[in-house]
Amino acid sequence: MASSNMKDIKRRIKSVESTKQITNAMQLVASSKLRKAKEKADNSKPFFNAMYETMCEIVKEDASFSSVYTRKKKSNVTLMVVIAGDRGLAGGFNANVIKLAQKRYDEIVKDGSEAVILPIGKKAIEYFEKRNFKIMTRYENVGESITVYGAMSIADKIIDVYNKDKIGRVELFYTDCISPLVQEEKQMAVIPVDIQTDKTNLSVTNYEPSAEAVFDSLIPRYIAGVLFGAIVDSFAAEQAARRIAMENATDNATEMINSLSLVYNRARQAAITQEITEIVGGASAQE
Repeated sequence: MASSNMKDIKRRIKSVESTKQITNAMQLVASSKLRKAKEKADNSKPFFNAMYETMCEIVKEDASFSSVYTRKKKSNVTLMVVIAGDRGLAGGFNANVIKLAQKRYDEIVKDGSEAVILPIGKKAIEYFEKRNFKIMTRYENVGESITVYGAMSIADKIIDVYNKDKIGRVELFYTDCISPLVQEEKQMAVIPVDIQTDKTNLSVTNYEPSAEAVFDSLIPRYIAGVLFGAIVDSFAAEQAARRIAMENATDNATEMINSLSLVYNRARQAAITQEITEIVGGASAQE
């Protein structure tokens, strides 16, 4: 019995050691991807900030400024762009942002309005498809390889349905990688565009053919910048969450191996003691 028990313990130790090697490798891969993704996210912010400041300046020039992208539409349909990961094993990363989107969806429906989902990431697609949500289009495996041109393609589709009055509002749900240890799911209103500016100090800059036309021409680039930043930031947050999850899993595997090794050594010691006892007992019986 003791020998059989020791074999089982040894088999479990080998199994946990194999798992530890996998989780440790995944931790290293996530750390490497995190550095690259964080750098990509930081490099995209100056472009977005410059674009937003330009739009604010245009609005500031005219006290009576009004654009179709700043006015509230009659349509009661909200397009929800939900960004999640393409893989699991990242702690609560996917569940948290999807939970935030689900909560907002319930609020929209409760108010008597409608919502359409644009999921980005395999986990978001799986969640909303299984629950029969109305989906506009799907994007997966774009987080790591997304480019500004790819974000522009998504932005053009959003603007197209908005201009056709199929939707009246666009909201974005993503995860912000605040630091390698802190990730926070966020909700952002994309359209109508909320421009915060002081119109008291107006200048005499003239825009041709009009300030509204120039502003509207910048909208596709603005939305593409928002999407690009959110997708890259979410991918960085996913890698940070996976690194933490795999680090914890590796630590737990190490702790389990130590515990099983202790049990194995005790069982081995007990078996040796029993064998010595039997030998001594046999020798005494012969005397």
